[in-house]
Amino acid sequence: MKLQQLKYIWEVSRHNLNVTATAESLFTSQPGISKQIRMLEDEIGLQIFRRSGKHLTEITPVGKKIIAFAGEILDKAENIRQVALEFSDEQRGSLSIATTHTQARYVLPGVIKTFIEQYPDVSLHMHQGTPVQISEEASKGNVDFAIATEALELFENLIMMPCYKWNRSVIVPHDHPLAKAGELSLKMLAKYPLVTYVFGFTGRSQLDQAFNAEGLRPKVVFTAADADVIKTYVKLGLGVGIVASMAYDSELDQDLTSLDASHLFDASTTKIGFRRGTFLRSYMFDFMNMFAPHLTRELVQRALETESQEELDKLFANIELPRH
Repeated sequence: MKLQQLKYIWEVSRHNLNVTATAESLFTSQPGISKQIRMLEDEIGLQIFRRSGKHLTEITPVGKKIIAFAGEILDKAENIRQVALEFSDEQRGSLSIATTHTQARYVLPGVIKTFIEQYPDVSLHMHQGTPVQISEEASKGNVDFAIATEALELFENLIMMPCYKWNRSVIVPHDHPLAKAGELSLKMLAKYPLVTYVFGFTGRSQLDQAFNAEGLRPKVVFTAADADVIKTYVKLGLGVGIVASMAYDSELDQDLTSLDASHLFDASTTKIGFRRGTFLRSYMFDFMNMFAPHLTRELVQRALETESQEELDKLFANIELPRH
């Protein structure tokens, strides 16, 4: 049994049993992968995949267990490699982050600038996507960190740590009636067409819950995953925008008025998550601390020792989070 064979069955399972796609992702040949999988099955005397001709059709019940163990072994092997790198050169390596547009555009630039200045030999890679995509990438080990507000709780193998709280602002052109209406109410907002986030993005669920609690049905006429896109269509007069307060820039958005809406909606919490069992290198601890100063190395180490989300929630229960 070879580590390479375990790698092949793990990757094939992640590529929907498409051996050709797996071979392309691993920069190897399809026949080579098929041969190694057959050799592994012959060695253990069990069939991992069912076949129809030359095509893999499904994973056998025992194959699912074997692939799960293979994933754990590959994780351990990667941790060994990371330990070796940490002690050979703690200033060099790579860091991959999956996040949403709002985080990447409005929260992370200063953090990343500081990080790169401190660790110039660490290559930094950012991936943007939906909260579910982001969380899934971290759950599968494709990225080191997931930073998002929604969907992280869907994956039980992620350690999710709260970073900061934030709320929303209403944005309108300067001549809009709401610009001079005083304190906003949900009833006032419900009278106008709304432009806001796609459901599942950037705390959208709290927005919907607030209207539902008041028995109101908001007129959402346009949704987008990108706050800049939302602002563009507000400027065009499509509707009243509701965005994360951090997404309003008084210098760049001079043709819009921002109105506080934090009294209308529950605050949302942005979290950073990584896969349980991950070996965190020194610069990874430092990145988390730069992003959320309360995430000290000691606190993150304690989070690593928890075995459930319930334990993790208790660990952070008495920590007052900063607000953006």
